[in-house]
Amino acid sequence: MTQLTFRDTRDYVAIDVDKGIDHRTGKLVHADAVAPEGYERLAKCKFCKHYQAEDASNGCCTAAAPAFAAYGDMIAITCEDFTAVH
Repeated sequence: MTQLTFRDTRDYVAIDVDKGIDHRTGKLVHADAVAPEGYERLAKCKFCKHYQAEDASNGCCTAAAPAFAAYGDMIAITCEDFTAVH
């Protein structure tokens, strides 16, 4: 399994674009720092089988017709079509 950055875990609470709080420990962490093993991956478009990347951060969602613009870091917790890619 790939290591996750804090920004891609359910236990990360963003303060700004660079840092946030690790909800498990209460400590300040950098968003792009590698999270310890055992952290749960947050549902984001880039982790969905319906997401097709166009470049490093933008893409489209093919779950509905017509496909629509989406970005990889978009949080998809409430998306009814989210299907995790393992």
